[in-house]
Amino acid sequence: MSLTLELASTIVDATLGEARARGFAPLCAVVLDPGGHALALKRDDGASISRPEIATAKAAGCLGMGFGGREIARRAQAMPGFFAAIGQVFPKGIVPVPGGVLIRDAEGILLGAVGVSGDTSDNDEIAALAGIAAAGLHGDTGA
Repeated sequence: MSLTLELASTIVDATLGEARARGFAPLCAVVLDPGGHALALKRDDGASISRPEIATAKAAGCLGMGFGGREIARRAQAMPGFFAAIGQVFPKGIVPVPGGVLIRDAEGILLGAVGVSGDTSDNDEIAALAGIAAAGLHGDTGA
């Protein structure tokens, strides 16, 4: 199975829909394929101008490290020097907080990642997980 444009669009739309239903702040959601290339990106009305870059860095960091955002956040706290240095290595950035979620199929195969930005990191993650579930896939937060 691979991540298609149709699945990526479902994930983004359901992510933003979940955020609206919960009364979250306006979000930006991006879906990256396993190589870090954007398949779908939408920024809600009212989301600030840098949200696409932040969302992309959350997702790309997860792909680059191989962990969900929660594990990246734990490691960043334990190794701040390392994380300060790798920011220069990751061409699309890395934001070590929740809101970056790996996308896996039923067998656990990595299909890509979602990055969400605009509300608290925990709320960003909640919305991302709802979007991934709407596509019939599994989210890996690194919890």
